[in-house]
Amino acid sequence: MNMFSWFKTNKKYQDLNANDFQKQLSEDENAHLLDVRTNDEFASGHISGAENLNISDAAFSRKLALLDKNKSYYVYCRSGGRSGQACSVMADLGFTKVYNLNRGILGWNGQLIRS
Repeated sequence: MNMFSWFKTNKKYQDLNANDFQKQLSEDENAHLLDVRTNDEFASGHISGAENLNISDAAFSRKLALLDKNKSYYVYCRSGGRSGQACSVMADLGFTKVYNLNRGILGWNGQLIRS
């Protein structure tokens, strides 16, 4: 056993690079795409089909609790930090299929929708 193994955290979600995120999202029939950025960030450009659920909103956890835990959730933000936090909260709430876009929308190489 490595002496640093106790530093490892057992994440209950998976980080995916942009290519794997896009591929898995397109092939998953139970996929639900969440953008956890602010409303203004969302309006400036988001991935097609995304639902905006601002992690900074005081009602964020309450809104998450209303989501279907049987679906797969693909979560992103600007650079991956907030979406990682959101994935952790979701895992703590009992969501089992949660995927974080590593590097966030900055790492996304697909088209963005502006609203």
